[in-house]
Amino acid sequence: MRIVMSGASGMIGSALAEQLTAEGNEVVRLVRRPAETAREWAWDPDKGELDESVLEGADAVVNLSGAGIGDRPWTKRRIQVLTESRLRPTQTLTAAMRRLSNPPSTFVSQSASGYYGASREGVLREDSGQGTGVLGHLSFEWERMARTAPSGVRVVTPRTGVVLSTSGGALGPLLPLLKLGLGGPFGNGRQYWPWITLADEARALAYLLTANLEGPVNVCAPESADVNTIVAELAKAFHRPAFLRVPRPALKLVLGGLADELVMANQQMEPSRLQEAGFHWLHPTLPDAMEWLKQQEAR
Repeated sequence: MRIVMSGASGMIGSALAEQLTAEGNEVVRLVRRPAETAREWAWDPDKGELDESVLEGADAVVNLSGAGIGDRPWTKRRIQVLTESRLRPTQTLTAAMRRLSNPPSTFVSQSASGYYGASREGVLREDSGQGTGVLGHLSFEWERMARTAPSGVRVVTPRTGVVLSTSGGALGPLLPLLKLGLGGPFGNGRQYWPWITLADEARALAYLLTANLEGPVNVCAPESADVNTIVAELAKAFHRPAFLRVPRPALKLVLGGLADELVMANQQMEPSRLQEAGFHWLHPTLPDAMEWLKQQEAR
């Protein structure tokens, strides 16, 4: 397949591009600078500028654009950046597809577990409905924009959870603390995180390019776990204590709204549609994930 991808330089994008290339696909990366190779194409999503000819003959488009959710506190300006960095690239891609007489057949446009809001009781499946808060609203609009793709294009909006990797993501700030014996659960630690390894995240997104699925798809491991369990498994895997619990007031003081909607979010998400479609996880349980993380750390 020929696949045009935005956000290919990010943690998930890099892993997915590597996965797709290893499977024998051609990946064309959209870049915000002058293209340097035949596998790159310049665009300016902030201005809505994309020469649609890059999409001619493509089988699929993957949209992973977006500023980092947890990189810094959520000021009003930061929330605006988070929103625009997702909606504008998505709008630019769907507009370019609409200008073609024969657009790519598949559009996989990233969404997030934040769609369900900061704190929801019970198991969250794809039909659970939108939650409240910044991320609930942002994810709703993100998915709505993806659905402006032309009629006949299969639109998939993967609602990705917490991606476990030694190269960044949720574990980026936590692993160094754990190795020093300073890490620990956030708040009471009883909140569920819908986790998945970076390897399985890339495999799931690649799977969605050809699977007979459309609309929202929860992307997480089939095993649910709360923060206490995740941190305990990390500490065990890296042979470090994890007793230093970070209280909720301290998180609120440092992170503001980010604390409630990301770090303290309770989302017991279930990958119902992936399971029903027959997707196979490499790391379906936390022990599997920890073993993979240790292997990655040792490289």
